[in-house]
Amino acid sequence: MKFSEHWLRTMVNPPLDSAALCDKLTMAGLEVEDAAPAAPPFSGVVVARIDAVAAHPGADRLRVCTVDAGTGAALQIVCGAPNAAAGMKVPCALVGAALPGGLAIREAAVRGVVSHGMLCSARELGIDDDASGLLRLPDDAVVGADLRAQLRLDDTLITLKLTPNRADCLSLLGLAREVAAITGAPLVAPPANAVAVTGSARRGVRIEDADGCPRFTSRTIEGIDPSAPTPDWMKERLLRSGIRSISAVVDITNYVMLELGQPLHAYDDRLLDGDIVVRFAAENEELVLLNGQVLKLERDLLLVCDEMKPLGLAGIMGGEHSGIGAATTTVFLEAAFWNPAVIQGKSRRLGFVSDAGHRFERGVDFAGCVRALERATELILASCGGRAGPIDDACARLPGRAPVRVRPARVASLLGVDLPRAAIASLFDRLQLRHEPTGDDLMVTPPSYRFDLAIEEDFVEEVARLHGYDAIPAVPAVHVQDMLPAPERLRTASALKRVLVARDWQEVITFSFVGSAVEAALFPARPDAAAPLRVLNPIASHLDVMRTTLAGGLIEVLRTNLARRAERVRVFEVGRCFLRTAPGHDQPLRIGGLAYGDAHAEQWGQPARNVDFFDVKADLEALVAPLTLRTAAGEHPALHPGRAATVSVAKQAIGWIGELHPRLVKQFELPHAPVLFELDLEPLTAIPLPTAQPVSRLPVVRRDLAVVVDEGIAAQAVVDALAAARVASVEAVRLFDVYRGTGLSPGMKSLAILVLMQDTERTLTDPEIDAAMAQLLRIVVEQFGGSLRQ
Repeated sequence: MKFSEHWLRTMVNPPLDSAALCDKLTMAGLEVEDAAPAAPPFSGVVVARIDAVAAHPGADRLRVCTVDAGTGAALQIVCGAPNAAAGMKVPCALVGAALPGGLAIREAAVRGVVSHGMLCSARELGIDDDASGLLRLPDDAVVGADLRAQLRLDDTLITLKLTPNRADCLSLLGLAREVAAITGAPLVAPPANAVAVTGSARRGVRIEDADGCPRFTSRTIEGIDPSAPTPDWMKERLLRSGIRSISAVVDITNYVMLELGQPLHAYDDRLLDGDIVVRFAAENEELVLLNGQVLKLERDLLLVCDEMKPLGLAGIMGGEHSGIGAATTTVFLEAAFWNPAVIQGKSRRLGFVSDAGHRFERGVDFAGCVRALERATELILASCGGRAGPIDDACARLPGRAPVRVRPARVASLLGVDLPRAAIASLFDRLQLRHEPTGDDLMVTPPSYRFDLAIEEDFVEEVARLHGYDAIPAVPAVHVQDMLPAPERLRTASALKRVLVARDWQEVITFSFVGSAVEAALFPARPDAAAPLRVLNPIASHLDVMRTTLAGGLIEVLRTNLARRAERVRVFEVGRCFLRTAPGHDQPLRIGGLAYGDAHAEQWGQPARNVDFFDVKADLEALVAPLTLRTAAGEHPALHPGRAATVSVAKQAIGWIGELHPRLVKQFELPHAPVLFELDLEPLTAIPLPTAQPVSRLPVVRRDLAVVVDEGIAAQAVVDALAAARVASVEAVRLFDVYRGTGLSPGMKSLAILVLMQDTERTLTDPEIDAAMAQLLRIVVEQFGGSLRQ
């Protein structure tokens, strides 16, 4: 919100300089982001009148002007501006003047003609970027007057960084109310005079959805002069608020929006057919906006239409058939209140933001529609003439303003300051909040322009703002800090993160919001029952759903790094995913990772190679230890069909690992496929309690068992069966080789299994060792139909 300090001081003028005023606003929760002068410093520039213009004898593009600058004698000034004309009032920098940029004006000869000063453009004075000609001053400007005083250039342009809940401060009246409450200065609100009805024209209004449009106020004004200029004072205030002047009627609607906070729309009445209709868009309906953009409308977009066509997006932007033109003589003026829930998020989805939409989605004063319409009518009649018709106020169910109980005891509990009820009531009086005593408490009714006041804590915050945060004492809290339990059977997410960091991974944090297109690419055949949850008010149009997997964000991190020439990426994230479930929704905490590029950082010890499935699996085994990780061939829509596996711990499937699907490698424009994993975090946090085991002083006996089994039998199944048998003295069973080829029948493979045996009390004898090996072989033969390799 950008505004002129001079404009604000016409409504409330506290005895504070600009810096003190900005500090007061910031400390009251209205952060001042910038405070800049309306014009850079310059001196010696006055209002002058050009009395005569003659051609320069030595240059075709120069002119010699005779100027009255209020000095008592006519000045001869050489000027090159094409718009210099007799009778025109312009800025004149006298000899000795200092202009922005360090330019000093002195008497000089220009192509043989002496010039006693300089006539200035807006750019030369730093007021505007226009350098096409001299700055034309108002006809009533006083010749010889200091230009800074004449144009009120000693003004400060203040920009506020408002929080979304303070929509009431998106107007000068709202800001003036705040300043009056903060400083105690009297408030002088803009006039709210009812304009005399001198015309009879009116247009019917039909609201088909009263929930979306609780109030629609309108009026027809006939016989306006479309060529009438906007008053200079109004153009100045608009320009200093960051809005360019367009035409008188449009400027007035913008002015009233800035002054009162109520967006207005003016329609050319001759372009309207029949009644005005407020409705939601129909299937396959289109609208051409004022900016020329063609929209294919969705069913949840609220429209203002006539009986033949849509006119504009309600509360956001008008259409091509709703604008004011040079031939407009009859204006249909609208001031409506749109339900914020209907407007919220639509601008982001459509890809543009309007001043009206910015206000309506936060909430405007639903009680101020008639006042804003009367104010705009008053200004239009004063500038453009015309005849005002009667006001039509179609009003449905407006938002309720339920009283809220504010307890002084609760105020003291939250703020740490014991304020009596009378002091709290005085603060509410300054905020113009209606209140009634109820026992020791106050029943406070929020006004129609304060949508941020709904619960008791909201009013406590208002008390804190006006009482002053600096006035709240900082009292050290006295409390006992207890050591939190750290059971050995549980490990934290931070402990798991440290394992990956130690293995050369880097943690990232990505948005929980992702694009529906990315989710659809990762899960192309997902049923509607498992579709991602849509965001009602997305922060950006491409972040419209909640993520169901961490993979989308990790792939985007990879793309960002590749765009910056990072050729080796190993990133992981711990975060929640958001899933639809039968009873409602679930938010499991997961850990996911992505590895891309070289398996090892650049070094000379071994040749470079790309990271593969087994590199990442090794890191996962280290991550889950002391638990045992198992992988089995599986399928996942986002992974390569032959290079994907499910991950399980303690016979419970907890996630997946694999190489990105070739389809997605092409879609995301990656040079080659990364390896990804994603695991549920909760099963990894529970670990067995450490137990002491005796260390044997006797030697370990090693035997190798080579068995031949069918190709379809998983090697892990064989190893698990041997380990589960718990053969006496067998400490470990591990696979160390798989052979296929010469010497084996087709469809068979050989598994080489390492067997380690040891006893803590005595040395094992050969018969005991042979018996153990025979028992292991028997398990392979009986359970898997295998045989000893010859």
